[in-house]
Amino acid sequence: MAAQVPTAELEKLRVNGAKGSGDADHEDSDDDAEDDAGAAEATATGAAKKKKKRKPKKKKTTPKAQSDPPRVPVSTLFPNGQYPLGEICEYKNENSYRTTSEEKRHLDRMNNDFLTDYRQGAEIHRQVRQWAQKNMKPGQTLTEIAEGIEDSVRALTGHPGLEEGDAIKAGMGFPTGLNINHVAAHYSPNAGNKWVLQEKDVMKVDFGVHVNGRIVDSAWTVAFDPQYDNLLNAVKDATNTGVREAGIDVRMSDIGSAIQEAMESYEVEIEGKTYPVKCIRNLNGHTIGRYQIHGGKSVPIVKGGDQTKMEEGETYAIETFGSTGKGYVRDDMETSHYAKREDAPNVPLRVSSARSLLNVINKNFGTLPFCRRYLDRLGQEKYLLGLNNLVSAGIVEAYPPLCDVKGSYTAQFEHTFLLRPTVKEVISRGDDY
Repeated sequence: MAAQVPTAELEKLRVNGAKGSGDADHEDSDDDAEDDAGAAEATATGAAKKKKKRKPKKKKTTPKAQSDPPRVPVSTLFPNGQYPLGEICEYKNENSYRTTSEEKRHLDRMNNDFLTDYRQGAEIHRQVRQWAQKNMKPGQTLTEIAEGIEDSVRALTGHPGLEEGDAIKAGMGFPTGLNINHVAAHYSPNAGNKWVLQEKDVMKVDFGVHVNGRIVDSAWTVAFDPQYDNLLNAVKDATNTGVREAGIDVRMSDIGSAIQEAMESYEVEIEGKTYPVKCIRNLNGHTIGRYQIHGGKSVPIVKGGDQTKMEEGETYAIETFGSTGKGYVRDDMETSHYAKREDAPNVPLRVSSARSLLNVINKNFGTLPFCRRYLDRLGQEKYLLGLNNLVSAGIVEAYPPLCDVKGSYTAQFEHTFLLRPTVKEVISRGDDY
């Protein structure tokens, strides 16, 4: 059996054990205090770290101005969809009541979408041409100028036109015409063209923009030498006269007579020789239809007997051409401009390349005008045989360059306006012309 500890000794052990236990508790409490202090310090450090401000994420800024070259879609610059109005002209005489007529105002309000498309297209035209005017200079190739304008138009509409059907939604409404000296209209560089703009050249720049088929057609003339100023002034005055005289119920013959009177009151001195400025009598303004650059009516720029009247709701392009030559143009040079006819016949096509090309034209342009560079851009190759076959079949219309006599100089200015029920709106008007 185990030996038992004496009672006195047990008492001593109890006393000593109590003391030891107290000392141990005290030591533990000191350790706990230290731990608590460390924890508090760690918490304080963590709080300090949390208080550090995080760098704010950079917000994506919406462009408020156009880039150079123009690449910001105008829908971004006008997020509310409210585009600038054109020049508003009230009707005169027997049509003056239209400005305040409640019936006409109601008709006007029904055209909001129609007007928004036109105003968007006009704003794109203004922004692109203002950039072009600042950047055009002698030494540039016509291809460089044309592609600079067209790339800008496509960017500002937001429709590059490379996907099937994209160019029909918005984009180029008329290929960029760069018509130099005696060439008055419909010249655009084809692939491989090396023509370079010169200091002494007079160049007409004519292009259209469309949004949902609403085409804004406008043109101006570039000349670097001030000796041509009077030629440009004559044509600008004639165009503005035609726009001013135009209106609902106005006869075409009256507009043509006013244009000719304005144009031919000028003369121009070039290289010491004085020339009368003549209207190019076989070129006209025209109505514009949806997806159709040339509507059914023509606006002459010389006096004549056309008693046709302008009507409410029509869209017109008034364009006038002045020349130091004969004042008469003929087809000449290589064709670049084409358009599918609105009344194209349904005829069998024996050339397979013509059938496939017609399919491309239908899907990418419809009845909008196009040029050969646009087919190149879509990856079309060796298409000339098919294209000529479509022209011969009467499905596609060819628009060859129109030229006066060599050695002469021609100028052009053009504006698009709408004959709204209440007012005339010169949709393409800008600060430049």
